[in-house]
Amino acid sequence: MPRKARIDAPGALHHVIIRGIERRKIFRSDYDRNHFINQLSVLVPETSMDCFAWAMLDNHVHLLLRTGAVPISIFMSRLLTGYAGWFNRKYKRHGQLFQNRYKSILCQEAPYLKELVRYIHLNPLRAGLAKDLKELDAFLWCGHSVLMGKSEQPWQNLAYVYRLFSDRKKEARKEYRGFVENGLSEGNRPDLTGGGLLRSLGGWTGLKDFRGILGTSMLSCFTYPIPSDSP
Repeated sequence: MPRKARIDAPGALHHVIIRGIERRKIFRSDYDRNHFINQLSVLVPETSMDCFAWAMLDNHVHLLLRTGAVPISIFMSRLLTGYAGWFNRKYKRHGQLFQNRYKSILCQEAPYLKELVRYIHLNPLRAGLAKDLKELDAFLWCGHSVLMGKSEQPWQNLAYVYRLFSDRKKEARKEYRGFVENGLSEGNRPDLTGGGLLRSLGGWTGLKDFRGILGTSMLSCFTYPIPSDSP
């Protein structure tokens, strides 16, 4: 059977999961990770994509993206094809690097965005790549360290996430970290890795109505300055 087209619309929120084929490593070194990040640093602004959260593990990646001027399928094709070609040339290997197609879960923003940011950013800790929250604060391969001010990735949308917690950056960071800490005991969240917008909207008809409501003109309202600590 032919594959169904990806469900997408301008302004739609996607939890994307990319896995290595047969659970093999897609990153063998920090150099590999940096190359993947460099691709994101080009593609995210170039496609007007919003990236709110991300985490890189040895054999998979989580991204929380909101569609901009380019469909999610085109963005992901450019990202994965470019990285896989580079990886195969570097390691003199052939064949697939990624497991089938990436998994893209379309989510409702209002109830899920904060939860997804926390869930995605706790992945390195759950995988044992960081031993505690303090170590996660400085973990370079995850958007949590960027939100905590320990690293910089200009392509990550900090302002929108901060404003979910406070209008002042210092207070927003404090509230955000507390929110993440409160999620340490949650473990896996099937509702954040297997749910989706299509079901809650009432199927394809609901999604069609949603596309009409969003429209490309709404993208401009998703741009916010980073909160200031000044009164």
